[in-house]
Amino acid sequence: MTGFAPLTPPPRLLMGPGPINCYPRVLSAMSTQLVGQYDPVMTRYMNETMALYRTLFNTKNQQTMLIDGTSRAGIEAVLVSAIEPGDKVLVPIFGRFGHLLAEIAERADAEVHTIEVPWGEVFKPEQIEAAIKKVQPKLLAIVQGDTSTTMFQPLEDIGAICEANDVLFYCDATASVGGNPLEVDKWKLDAVSVGLQKCLGGPSGSAPITMSQKFVDVVRTRHHVEAGIRDAHHESARGPKIRSNYFDLGMIMDYWGDERLNHHTEAATMLYCARECAILHLEEGQQNVIARHKVAGDAMLAGVQALGLTPFGDLANKMSNVVGVVIPDGVHGEQVREDLLLRFNIEIGTSFGPLKGKIWRIGTMGYNARQDAVLHTLQSLETVLRKQGMSLPAGAGVDAALAVYSGAMNV
Repeated sequence: MTGFAPLTPPPRLLMGPGPINCYPRVLSAMSTQLVGQYDPVMTRYMNETMALYRTLFNTKNQQTMLIDGTSRAGIEAVLVSAIEPGDKVLVPIFGRFGHLLAEIAERADAEVHTIEVPWGEVFKPEQIEAAIKKVQPKLLAIVQGDTSTTMFQPLEDIGAICEANDVLFYCDATASVGGNPLEVDKWKLDAVSVGLQKCLGGPSGSAPITMSQKFVDVVRTRHHVEAGIRDAHHESARGPKIRSNYFDLGMIMDYWGDERLNHHTEAATMLYCARECAILHLEEGQQNVIARHKVAGDAMLAGVQALGLTPFGDLANKMSNVVGVVIPDGVHGEQVREDLLLRFNIEIGTSFGPLKGKIWRIGTMGYNARQDAVLHTLQSLETVLRKQGMSLPAGAGVDAALAVYSGAMNV
């Protein structure tokens, strides 16, 4: 006897900014038995996963694969593999996760330049173009959807600006992928990294990435093969080594490529998980998934507004899958979150930095982007707010959300 009980977490409904509840089929996939990393079955699953994520990313990029680790692992792999000490990197910041990109680039010894807009806004293409012309960076690193503010940065015009100025274009789309449009090739993105724990309906722990040939060529200028696995036909090194062994995309590409050159042991359970997330997404249909997230997000937004609550930020540039709600004066925001969690088994989020304690973040993502989850959350939120003394129109939130769903069904 160890004294430790079996895992029996409470049946929470995760309606925050992520992570969220997994699709049941994803949980089943994660319980699949392991095979060896070079078993032909395993390498077939790896190849299938690459193909699935090419479709999900809307790209033809050969170098589309998984990084073993959370979404931050994907970010770090892209940045540390592309940046050499002294390289100029431009980071437009409109929330907490832009600051994260800047910090990781700084740790790679880049010369980091930032531009900022107030939290709750996004950048216009001309603002980014002006900064690129001024800084002349090697790489632009930007977040597509920043859950700290719930804002969604349009990317459609930025790729052409980067291409015209010979700048690599990297985007962290962790929070937005699956629930919002993402057109890697059409928008001329050179590198994208994401995670599974938001709209893709999986757990944190695997970071799908994709890289254009232009980006791959930059990484390959620093190609290195470890001494312990180097054969006669391998070059010992080309250019300065990428500073991380684990996140060396050159070696990771060799591992996922035809040579299957040993780098790490692939996290098989997370591979199964990522593969199933992509299959579910594509079986439902990309546009159908995006539409489902939009109607769920619109319903949640209509519901909180009908309760007399104020949404945060520029609603014209809000992500479909999360809404920020200004905490009303006189309401104890953390007490509301605690009551929702402990009385109703519902988790919602607060925020960071200048928004800490000022807004709630309510997500409608992945498996939880569905009508019953939206309605249950709105009714429970109304009950908890009444408990704190707020006078609210009875049932108005649920009625407004139902009206959005009814309207969507009639389209």
